[in-house]
Amino acid sequence: MTTVGLGTADSYVVLGAEGVTNTGPSVLGADVGVYPGTSITGFPPGVVGGTIHQTDAQAQQAQADLVTAYDSAASQAPDATSPSDLGGQTLVQGVYFSASTAELTGTLTLDGQGVDSGVWVFQIGSALTTATGSTVSLINGATACNVFWQVGSSATLGSGSAFVGTIMALTSVTVDSAATVTGRALARTGAVTLDNNVFTDPGCTDDDTGGTGGTDGTGGTGGTGGTGGTGGTGGSGDGGTGGTGGTGTDGTGGTGGTGGSDTGGTGGTGTPADAGTSGGEGALGAVGSASSTGASGVSGTPALSSVGDTTAATGASTATGTLPATGLDGALMLSVLAAGGVVAVAGLSVLLIARLRGSRRS
Repeated sequence: MTTVGLGTADSYVVLGAEGVTNTGPSVLGADVGVYPGTSITGFPPGVVGGTIHQTDAQAQQAQADLVTAYDSAASQAPDATSPSDLGGQTLVQGVYFSASTAELTGTLTLDGQGVDSGVWVFQIGSALTTATGSTVSLINGATACNVFWQVGSSATLGSGSAFVGTIMALTSVTVDSAATVTGRALARTGAVTLDNNVFTDPGCTDDDTGGTGGTDGTGGTGGTGGTGGTGGTGGSGDGGTGGTGGTGTDGTGGTGGTGGSDTGGTGGTGTPADAGTSGGEGALGAVGSASSTGASGVSGTPALSSVGDTTAATGASTATGTLPATGLDGALMLSVLAAGGVVAVAGLSVLLIARLRGSRRS
């Protein structure tokens, strides 16, 4: 036997499929919803302490979670077969099976035997009906949040009944005038009908809150159906990891511990960067080649006239005379020619003098 998880349906005290109808000043202590139907009527004068979810995504999810919870309750192995009338019975925790209908006339007592985590699951093959003024009583640690009624068709609570537990009906739930419920009325395929009723959220309370964990410790275990203890504080010095929150018995897990508050150490000083290597000297540029000197022009050779008149030429001259092979004049001409024609004939007088000297010698 295990508890039945309701998922998101846990936050609802009334959840219908076709609709939710209320008459009179009913007071509902948590959420009300409908899906896939669209009708929620009677608020006001009814008062809703939570949120009304009318054909929205939240109600759709709650209906899906209700199917899962219903199947979970129906699949558990029975511990005992319940009598057709539950009135006058005192039952300890367990799974009680009824193949057809179940009735409650008078008082049904659920005894926790000092164990505050006890779970009761009633599997009813057909209808559940309570008589006017009937009561479900909890003693010795039994809690409303751990009582589940899985009903194969519809449930009807008679006027003035004081009912306890979560009703998960395949079809519909009808709560007659002035009946009170510490629990939930959840209908999978039909409607929920109310008449001046009071619904109290059966959420388990922190009857014994778990202890606070020590340094880097684990939070204490939560009380019966309660909230787990707060996780331990993280260790000092290096910001230790907070302790694990305690696990509530059939309830909400504890809050994880806070990590250590110390600030991490100061970062080390950076190592100075090495100086960069100096760049090498650039190579000297190659010396340009000297320009070659142009060749000197050749001076023209003076021409000698055979008749004794010579024209001084700046450039080349045309010779018509024959240079004597012997004599002073011949030597003079050879000398001039040997000098490469550099000496220019200054005038006719030089040649005349030479010729006169030659004539005298002869």
